[in-house]
Amino acid sequence: MLYRSLIGLVGVATLVLSMGNVQASEDMKYPDWRGQWGRFIVRGLPGQPSFDPTKGWGPFQQAPLTPEYRKILEDSMSDQVNGGLGNYSTARCLPGGMPRMMMAFEPQEYIITPHTTYILIGENDHYRRIFTDGRDWPTDIEPTSQGYSIGKWIDEDGDGVFDVLEVETRGPFKGPRAYDASGLPLHFDNQSTFKERFRLDKDDPKILHDEITVFDHALTRPWTVDKKFVRNPDPRPTWREFYCTENSAEISIGKENYFLSADGMLMPSRKDQPPPDLRYFKQTQK
Repeated sequence: MLYRSLIGLVGVATLVLSMGNVQASEDMKYPDWRGQWGRFIVRGLPGQPSFDPTKGWGPFQQAPLTPEYRKILEDSMSDQVNGGLGNYSTARCLPGGMPRMMMAFEPQEYIITPHTTYILIGENDHYRRIFTDGRDWPTDIEPTSQGYSIGKWIDEDGDGVFDVLEVETRGPFKGPRAYDASGLPLHFDNQSTFKERFRLDKDDPKILHDEITVFDHALTRPWTVDKKFVRNPDPRPTWREFYCTENSAEISIGKENYFLSADGMLMPSRKDQPPPDLRYFKQTQK
């Protein structure tokens, strides 16, 4: 009986070791993208962070917009000059969605598993889920801000370790969406497609590239940019907690945007702005 028990224990131990070796072998296939990744900052550019990090925001992006959507950008910026939000719904603390969520306004974290790669995003958009399990596209995709992403790992140099993650992301998306704070628009049909190639820089492993191409009906041609993220050298970085609504003074009522003053009073955001409709409130006489 003791002999049989020993044989059983040896068999279990062998199975556990074998499973562990298989798991270790699987893990060895994937690149090391651990840590905190911040956006690559180009000093001296005008405006807030932009889709193409090498250029300023809004018209400085030189996006290949159709005339119709170039006018939407111009109208958005004019509205912002007058105190409005323009086409930038993220100012109301709504998710920016793709592709704005890949701006890395707050640092990102990449969690790689054999079946799914997760991108954790510390801002209005919280995460992306990229399926790498070989699935086909679903026939009915529910509209979301981030879209539906399917990826494929590639070993380009044949050394047994994956170098590139190719990703395609499709809609329908929730909208409206903008590339940056100027309200640089994507088409209102929310049928964009994005193709990405994630890879570490060949000369500097502290830099991660996201080469992203946008296919959108507001563009006259596909638009490709190389977004770069820089790895924080601190092995135990601080992850800041961020909630857009926590300190926002923006108050949106219907299609109008107001401000909340320091003393808690509702203020207009632009000249001659009408007050909100108070028909459901008891009116007081002064």
